[in-house]
Amino acid sequence: MWKASPVSRATRQCSPNTKRTIIGVLFAFAAVAAAWAVAPGAAVSAAAQTAFGGTYLVYIGTYTSDGDPAKDTGSKGIYAYRFDTSSGEITDLGVVATSDQPSFIAVDPADKYLFAANESQTYQGQPSGGVSAFSIDKASGKLTILNEVASRGAAPAHITTDRTGKYVLVSNFNGGNLAVFPVGADGHLGEASDFVQHHGSSANPSLQAAPHVHQTVMSPDNHFAVSADLGLDKLFVYPFDSASGKLGAQPRVINITSGFGPRHVAFSPDGHYVYLISELASVVTELPYDPSSGAMDVRQTLRLAPAGDTAGQKSGAEIVVSPSGKFVYASNRFDNLIGIFSVDRDTGNLTRTETVPLDGKTPRNFAIDPGGQWLWEANQDSDNVILYRIDQKNGGLMPSGLTLKVPAPTCVLFVPVS
Repeated sequence: MWKASPVSRATRQCSPNTKRTIIGVLFAFAAVAAAWAVAPGAAVSAAAQTAFGGTYLVYIGTYTSDGDPAKDTGSKGIYAYRFDTSSGEITDLGVVATSDQPSFIAVDPADKYLFAANESQTYQGQPSGGVSAFSIDKASGKLTILNEVASRGAAPAHITTDRTGKYVLVSNFNGGNLAVFPVGADGHLGEASDFVQHHGSSANPSLQAAPHVHQTVMSPDNHFAVSADLGLDKLFVYPFDSASGKLGAQPRVINITSGFGPRHVAFSPDGHYVYLISELASVVTELPYDPSSGAMDVRQTLRLAPAGDTAGQKSGAEIVVSPSGKFVYASNRFDNLIGIFSVDRDTGNLTRTETVPLDGKTPRNFAIDPGGQWLWEANQDSDNVILYRIDQKNGGLMPSGLTLKVPAPTCVLFVPVS
C-alpha cells in the first residue's frame, strides 16, 4: 500500500475494484511524487501523456546469488512487466523464467527470442558461464527455454545480438574473451562460430592483472563489433562478417588512458560517435567514429564521479544515449547518481548539464524506452527498479513516484508488443 508524502500535492486514490490495483499519480512534468513499492502481481497506473505511445514487455535480468552460489539474493531469474508508455500503466508479471545468474539479457531484432548471459564461474564443471536462449510469449510475457550453451569463459558480463539476429556475441569478464554463437531459425543457439582470447594487463594490479572483456556492441551498420576490455584499458574494433559469424583477425585497437578501465560503450543514433564509460576512473569519453573503417579517437573526457571521490569510490557502470541523440546518461554506483550530458549535434561534444542523486543503491543498469519518454533504473543492492520521466527539453529526470520491487536487478530490456 502506498503512503502519501506530506509534501506531495498529487491526487491519489485506491481502486474500488481490487486490492491489488493502485491508481498512480496525475502529475505535471515538474511535479515530484512520493515513491511506493509495488507488490508482485500488482498493477500500477500513472496517468501521463507521452509523445510516442506503445506497449512493451520490460524484462529485468538479476543476480540470483551474490558472487557465491551460497549467497542467495532471493531472485529466481528473469522478471517482467507489461508497460503502456501512453497511459503509464504497469502490470507486474512476476518471474517469467527461472534462470541462474541472468545478469544481462538481449533480444533479437524480430523480438521473438530473448538471450541471457548466465554470469557464473562454472558451467557443467568447466570454467565457463552459460548462455541461455528463450522464446517470448508476447501475450503472457512468459519465456520458454530453448537451450543453453557454455559461454566459453567465466563470468559472462554482457550479451548482444548482431543486427541481423543471426548471431549472439558474449563478453566473458573473468575469461577475458568473447565468443560468437549462431542463432538457428527456431532460436536455438549453436556451437560458437568464433572465439577471441585477449591477453595482457594494465596499470591497476588488483583489477587489471588480466584481460576483462566487459562488453561488445555492434556498430549500427553491423560491419564492426566494438569490445571494451576493462583489464587492458583498450577498445577493440573487430570487422564482422555476418555471413559466417566471424570476427576479423586484425582488430583496430584504441588505447584508453591507463587505469581508466573501459566498461561500456554506446553509439550515437547516426553512428558517427561512440560514448564510453570507464569504471575505474568513473569518466565519460567521446570518440568520433568513422563508419567506413571503424576508426575512432579519443577527443573528450569528462568526470562523472564527484571530485572528492577516492579511487575505490569511482565505480562507473552504465552509459545510454537517448533515442533522439540529444542526451547521454551515465551512472556511478558508489555515489548512486546519474550524470546527464547534452550533445552538440554538430560536433558530438558533451556538456554536463545535471547530476541526479538516486533513491536506490548501486545503479548497475538503466534503459530508456524507444520513445525516449521514460528511464527505468535498476538498483542492484536496494532490490528495486525506479522509474523516471524524461524532460524532452533538457533531458532531466523527473521522479514518477513508481518503484518496483525486484531482487538484485542488473539489466532492463524493452521488448515492443504494440
